[in-house]
Amino acid sequence: MNIQIKRIVNPKSQKRRAFTLVEILLVMTIIAILAALVIPKMVGRSEQARNTAARADISSIKTALDAFEVDNGFYPKSIQDLVTVPSNAKNWHGPYLEKVPSDPWGNAYAYSYPGKHNANSFDLSSVGPDAREGTDDDIGNWTK
Repeated sequence: MNIQIKRIVNPKSQKRRAFTLVEILLVMTIIAILAALVIPKMVGRSEQARNTAARADISSIKTALDAFEVDNGFYPKSIQDLVTVPSNAKNWHGPYLEKVPSDPWGNAYAYSYPGKHNANSFDLSSVGPDAREGTDDDIGNWTK
């Protein structure tokens, strides 16, 4: 026995299930306003994070350089001497760093001993985002 049940649908009783154009535009406007408020604040944070990372790297390399100086009585000729034994370091107790890091922009840190800014010590710096030495965005162990 095959019984079929037919459902009678009243068109006036059905609810609308789609969004109107006005509703979609309202939601898009709200999203655009929120994005206009949030995105500018987030964009500046990435550059600030890179600057903070460069300062942290400089601080850790400075600590390694100071440890090298305590062990050997002089600062190394290059940062690479913190990773591999230089021929003139009799009391080398390294490696003082696992590897020589690059700055957050992919450039090598600049090291000089004796330093121009720190005459009795060394200069250690990053050239910053513009990758040019001597500009305002440089970060060094003499800058705040």
